[in-house]
Amino acid sequence: MNFHEIKVRVRYAETDQMGVVYHGNYAEYFEMGRVEWLRNLGLSYRFMEEQGIMLPVVNLVLNYKKPARYDDLLTVRTIFKKQQSVKIEFEYEIYNENTELLTTGSSILVFVDMKTGKPVMPPGYVLEKIKGADK
Repeated sequence: MNFHEIKVRVRYAETDQMGVVYHGNYAEYFEMGRVEWLRNLGLSYRFMEEQGIMLPVVNLVLNYKKPARYDDLLTVRTIFKKQQSVKIEFEYEIYNENTELLTTGSSILVFVDMKTGKPVMPPGYVLEKIKGADK
């Protein structure tokens, strides 16, 4: 499956003085979605780090349509777009309980060797799992 959804309840601390989710928190929601997308494939981000691989974000785009507010139950949809060479790309959609589209976005991450700090091809076990997600 090329997408995965999680539910996130907006906490009071995530809102700003106007009572809406502070814009920087959407990057965290996207991260939560990515980590759970990987877990759903049988890939633990922790395991990848233990194997010396990290996935830093090198590009992040956010588009705000409507505000999310305190105590809203959000659905974060993480959509796998492609994995090419050392990069992996995702798109995101965030909906409220009324299924209104609140936010969209995208990110590009790069597989990096933790020892050298240089981009590397993803390990075979990662490629195998990702290949299954492309269907």
